[in-house]
Amino acid sequence: MEEEKETKSQAEVEIIDFGPLRITGNFILKDLQRDKESVPGEVYLCRCGKSSTKPFCDGSHKNM
Repeated sequence: MEEEKETKSQAEVEIIDFGPLRITGNFILKDLQRDKESVPGEVYLCRCGKSSTKPFCDGSHKNM
């Protein structure tokens, strides 16, 4: 009998003081409609609301 291997996502989320969320590891990022998938190794997500590349951080928080 063949044993099925299950791939589990493992991500680490770091809250950067006065900055974005840093997410690293093995994970899948999907939009609300779930029709875009990405498997990056590292992303920075905006927390300030000023980014022009939402949901990703573009460094706009530095100008606040």
